[in-house]
Amino acid sequence: MTVMMFVAVLASVMLLSGLFVGSSTAYAAISTDKGTYTWTDKVRIKVMTHGWSEEESFVEISTPGHELKSYHLSKARDRLYIGEIVLTGFLHDVDGDGKPDTSPRTSGNGSNDGFLETTRDGKITISLRFADGTKMSTSAGIAWNHGKITLDKAAYDIDGSANLQVIDPDMNLNPRTLDKIKVNVSSDSDKAGIRVEAIETQEESGIFETAVSFVQDKASSGDRLFAIPGDAIHAKYEDHTMPKPHQISDSLEIVSSATVDSSIPFTERLETSPILLSDVHGKQLVSFSSDKQIQIVGTITNNQNFAQKFVYFVQVKNNSTNFTESVSWMQGEILSKQSMDVSQSWIPKKTGTYQIETFVWESIDDPAVMSTPMSSLITVK
Repeated sequence: MTVMMFVAVLASVMLLSGLFVGSSTAYAAISTDKGTYTWTDKVRIKVMTHGWSEEESFVEISTPGHELKSYHLSKARDRLYIGEIVLTGFLHDVDGDGKPDTSPRTSGNGSNDGFLETTRDGKITISLRFADGTKMSTSAGIAWNHGKITLDKAAYDIDGSANLQVIDPDMNLNPRTLDKIKVNVSSDSDKAGIRVEAIETQEESGIFETAVSFVQDKASSGDRLFAIPGDAIHAKYEDHTMPKPHQISDSLEIVSSATVDSSIPFTERLETSPILLSDVHGKQLVSFSSDKQIQIVGTITNNQNFAQKFVYFVQVKNNSTNFTESVSWMQGEILSKQSMDVSQSWIPKKTGTYQIETFVWESIDDPAVMSTPMSSLITVK
């Protein structure tokens, strides 16, 4: 290599080195913790900088129609600045009681005391203005969400309880505390039901949970719902923060359903006693004659903690011909822990041997057996 070529290369290296070292270009990388926020979210901001002096520059944070100027960020470490803003939404009734539940305001100068109003849909923009007039910015969306409600099981034991969960980020109205919402829970036996309070699982989660237990021996109250085996239960949440294309004033009832039943087999829900046969005065009969009235008496007992409807059937068959001579029934409701005598009369017209049978069903339309059938064989002379 000639001397002139070496000097030319050396000059070129010095020039490149001088451009890199002497560069004073300022830049910044702005980021938020989410790509889309709901209207009352907390927004966390990070700014990685090079050649940026907060004293000589400005941070502006804005939503449509609202702005915080000269917002101060805290220096977390070399070149990293952080801050947060709480979105405060706009005046709106979120529970359907006719009163607004939000406190919209725009105030604060940093780094975590900022509040900023917003609309249902839009964006939040963070801008950095450098001393030389250069401006950099980034934006994140703002939108409402569809609420969801779920029961933790499809079927519950009547002696247990149901856990329900509502997911609705829009109801995280104050991201610095635990929010609460109201949920209606009803059963087939209590269609009005109860209104329970679900509490946010943690700050900013937008997830709300509560539990409801079942009672059969008293009316619904507090977080206890009157329900009996076979009932369907319904948890209902009314969402008043519906995203587009819904109108801001729209609402939607969201429902989750399950069933409740008893661990006691249906055929053991009622207990029946053997058939007692007596005359019209209640005296037990030991012999039977044609054209003489017989009272067919049975006792049913409800050992459960809930009232039960029933139909008590009495059937009399001629044992020789298998012909049904008489069918009668009584329907009613037996209370919790109650015993009840049921009686039907029959007058045999002919001598012979007869089979008397009793059955307990849930209803005439639904012949679900609720107790062990009883029978008695008699001879009429």
